Amino acid sequence: MSASHNHTVEVPPPTPEFLSAVEDVGIVFEQDDLDRIERYLKLLYEANQVMNLTGVRDPGEAWMRHVFDSLTLLPWISGLAADGRDLRILDVGSGGGCPGIPLACILPNTRMTLLETTGKKADFLSRTALELGLAKVDVLQERAEIAGQEEDYRGVFDVVMSRAVGRLPVLLEFTVPFAIDGGIVLAIKGAQADQEISEARQAFHMLHSSVIETRKTPTGTVIVIEKQRKTPGKYPRPSGEPKRNPLGNS
Repeated sequence: MSASHNHTVEVPPPTPEFLSAVEDVGIVFEQDDLDRIERYLKLLYEANQVMNLTGVRDPGEAWMRHVFDSLTLLPWISGLAADGRDLRILDVGSGGGCPGIPLACILPNTRMTLLETTGKKADFLSRTALELGLAKVDVLQERAEIAGQEEDYRGVFDVVMSRAVGRLPVLLEFTVPFAIDGGIVLAIKGAQADQEISEARQAFHMLHSSVIETRKTPTGTVIVIEKQRKTPGKYPRPSGEPKRNPLGNS
């Protein structure tokens, strides 16, 4: 993609609202972290001129709506990392890179895989990780239903996370199979989080998982799901099936 087609985008520095929100949740940045995230937003908005990566038009708003929203997952990830484990994290349906890239910017030594179906978006993610020097970030261009059945990815991630990828009965089938037994799925949800949890009651049961916590944040609700034991082999079902016929529908 040649630069001539793209206008340079001015991204404002972190907004006061963002800085006060991260302080409230106890996140402390190295200066490099914020510089890197600012460069990420610039790359995101430049690429957004030629493909649809974000509906948030104002780069200033992105500090709260994209970056802070992504960083609300940090407490659980830090909690697991505190055990000294070398964590493997998967971001399902990464799209423009949230929550994976903002988290990778402040956890550059954590192994992070970004799963994205669309080729152009996956290319954007790969270029961005390279430009930001995020050496531990891998991009996998594949459908969740296919990758979730591959032994390289199934049942190997400590943390599986997702933001804005569909309602919980569908999302569970896209995420739970990737987690290790005892691993967690972190879903960033909006105002209907409780309703989605009750819609997904049967899906939780069928996928051997359960909600262990929900936490409201200034930008949404984080649902924390534990995978209790191995996912039955038939899940995820073939491509398109989870969306067409969500678990527990019948």
